[in-house]
Parts: sequence; structure tokens; C-alpha cells
Amino acid sequence: MTDTLTLTAEGARDALHAGDMTALELVEAYLRRAADDPYGAFLTLDGERARERARQIDELAERPPLGGVPIAVKDVLSTRDLTTTAGSRILEGFRPVYTATCVHRLEEAGAVVIGKTNMDEFAMGSSTENSAYQLTRNPWDRERVPGGSSGGSAAAVAACQAPWSLGTDTGGSIRQPAALCGIVGMKPTYGAVSRYGLIAFASSLDQVGPFARTVRDAALLLSHLVGRDECDATSLDWPEPIEMPAAERLDGLRLGVVEELMGVGVEPGVRAAVESAIALAGDLGAAVEPVSLPTSEHGLATYYLIAPAECSANLARFDGVRYGHRAEDPDGILDMYERTRGEGFGPEVKRRIMLGTFALASGYYDAYYVRAQRVRTLIVRDFERAFERVDLLLSPTSPTVAFRLGERTADPYSMYVADICTIPVSLAGLPAISIPCGLSEALPVGLQIAGPAFSENHILAAAHALERAIGFDPLPPGLR
Repeated sequence: MTDTLTLTAEGARDALHAGDMTALELVEAYLRRAADDPYGAFLTLDGERARERARQIDELAERPPLGGVPIAVKDVLSTRDLTTTAGSRILEGFRPVYTATCVHRLEEAGAVVIGKTNMDEFAMGSSTENSAYQLTRNPWDRERVPGGSSGGSAAAVAACQAPWSLGTDTGGSIRQPAALCGIVGMKPTYGAVSRYGLIAFASSLDQVGPFARTVRDAALLLSHLVGRDECDATSLDWPEPIEMPAAERLDGLRLGVVEELMGVGVEPGVRAAVESAIALAGDLGAAVEPVSLPTSEHGLATYYLIAPAECSANLARFDGVRYGHRAEDPDGILDMYERTRGEGFGPEVKRRIMLGTFALASGYYDAYYVRAQRVRTLIVRDFERAFERVDLLLSPTSPTVAFRLGERTADPYSMYVADICTIPVSLAGLPAISIPCGLSEALPVGLQIAGPAFSENHILAAAHALERAIGFDPLPPGLR
């Protein structure tokens, strides 16, 4: 069964369709693996329902498209009658009455949810150290972070506790942990995947996407996620089906290397691995040239005004009145509000709520929030100009490899710069993927490939060709 757990999701699906194993056998194997969790990847396992769902699939005359392959889900996505906390004490024990559209679509296609994964509280963080419940450790080195905020989902896939998983990406929260854990992670075009049932952090930025061990697995999962949802007004009609990538060459493709994301702050070992992957792209037939995104240097400051402003509004609903934690014996409604939020929210969430409330306050709105939105427009225009010259953009996903647990918790700014390479893409609402491209200090390095809106198929094809050429083994040394 150890060999079974190292199958790709696509391979497991094919084995299920061929009758080489049952869905129940596969689910049982992953539940056992996930229950033995030295990495702290899971907050909740849903063994009873997962087994029952697997039995139902095994009894069908014809298997559904995904055949019964298990999946792990970030704990920010609602799952009916299954605890959903967003990594926060303010939602401790909360059980939603409905399931997020993206999860429902996967279940309809034959995926089996085995549990909910750990995360930074309300998706605010870059290391999963802001979870109110536990630390998550990187399977490549348990003394290092898995990245965040979707660190539990990334660690579960890297540790073979699930063949693939769902995460959410606001400023890099899928791509950055994928890079640090040596797996594939993709943020689709904003609006590609329904946000209905996603507990909101920043509504103009949040997007659901896949983690997987291969690009083809990511494409397979994404193909069952995209599309219009009447429950989400920001979701989009998808222009073409997501294709399973098969390209082996990059002939005729124009690739731009983002100069601003290859310089100051990027570790030498990370730069060397990324440059080696870029050279491989040239060997595969791509035309490679430097590209400038001059306004991207303001991306971090822009993001940390817009995202906290939106979180300040979104998190106002957690007040002890309707659901979640409520302070005991309050002295009036104002005392209930203040104590409930004081007890329920962690330090990073409080920091961002205060920053966002300040940016939206009368007298500061124009100076901060409005100006940040104007800079966001300039960032979008930088990308538009770049894509007039090239088809896709390349850069490191993270400027560093996984850092040690506790190394940055006392310095919020050093934590925020972990997303400096991913934030500009998020602000522009564009799709991007991170694939592992090598090692530095025996730890994985991620290559980010970004494209124009709706270019997922082109990104996946290029990522697949590079993945084959690089030949990276996503299994951490202790699991080989």
C-alpha cells in the first residue's frame, strides 16, 4: 500500500477505473496515513463519512470521473456538518449548514473528502504559524515551515497524506507553500472558481485552487472546479475546457523573465535553481527575454492596504451574535462585541483588522485605500504591456526556501516579504502556477509561471514540459 500512496492522483483514478483497487481500499490507506500525522497537516479527519462515500462509489455501476480519489480540503472552505474553523478560535466547533460549491463539484465528480487541513487564521499568514490550533511542519524538514496560509494542504500532499488538496490564494497562499513543500500549486484567474462557501479574507483577491504532486494532477482537479456559479456573482463563464497537458517542447513560446523579481532579496541558491530552469526552457525551444514590471516593487505596500481593508469589512460579521464564539456573561452588547472579538481573534488577524480599519477611516481613505487602488491599476497595466511582448512570465515563487519555525514570528514585515514574488500576480487577478525546479540547501525551490487571464491551458502546457525536463522528485527524502 506504500506504493499506492505514492501514485499520482491521475494514476490512482486510472487504477480505480480499471478495477485494480476499490475506493474504500484507497480511502482507508490515506486515512491511516493521515491519522499518523507528525506534520500537523490536518485539523479534522472525516473517516466515517469518507468510508461511507467510498462504499457508495464502489457500488455504482459506472464510476464517476474522479473514481473515488481522496482529497484534503483547506479549513476555510465550508463543508456541511463537518467542523470548519478557518484556523480561528472564534469559529471553534462551527459546523456549516452547506458545502462550498468547489467542494460540492469535486464530490459530484467522485472525489472523497477525507479531512480539513490546518491554515493561518482566516488565511492571514505565510507560514501556518498563525493557526489558533497547532503548528504545521514541512515534510522536507520538520523544523521548518510549510509556507502559508494553505500550509496544511501543501504539507498533506507533500507527505503523501492525500494525493491532492484544495487551498486558497489571496496573495500567494497556494503558490508559496507549494514552492516550500516541493509540489505543484496553481492560482487560477480571479473568478475562475466559485468562492461560494469560502470564508472571505479579501474578496477581490481570494481564489480557490489545487495542490498536487504533478502538473497533470493539478489540471485534472482544476477541470472539475472552473465555471460559472449562480451563487457567486464574481464567478465567470469559462471560455474553454481545461485540457490535460501533454507538451514536451516549448517551440514558439515567448517567455519573459521578470527582472524585478530576480534581484535583491532572492537567495543565491533560489536564483541559481530558477536560472537553471529558465535555461532548460530555452533548450526546449522557447524564446526567453528579460521583462520589466516597474510598478511591481510597490506590490507589497499596495497589497497590505487593500487586503486588510477588505478583511476589516469581511470579518465584522464575527461578533458573537449569529455563529461562532460568544463571550460569557457580557455587560451589554458592546461588551459582547469587544470581548468576543478580543478572545476569538489571534494577534495577526487583529493587526490586519486594525490596519484595514485605519486605511478606510474618514480622513485616511483617499490617502491610503484609494491610492493603493490606483497603484493596483498601474500594476495591471504593467502586466498588459508585458503580455504584448511575451506569452508567459517566469520568476521565483518564493525568494527563499522554507525558513525555520519561529524565525520570523516576531517581525511581521519579514513574514510579509515571503509573498513578494506572488503578490503582483494576485493584484492583477491573473493565473499562475508554481512548480518545483530544484533544491537549495537540500530544500525545494519553486518556479512561478504566470500568464494573461484565461491562459490556464497555456500555463499548464508549459509547466508540464518544464516539469518533465527538470525531473524533480516531489517525495521528501524521508518518504522515498
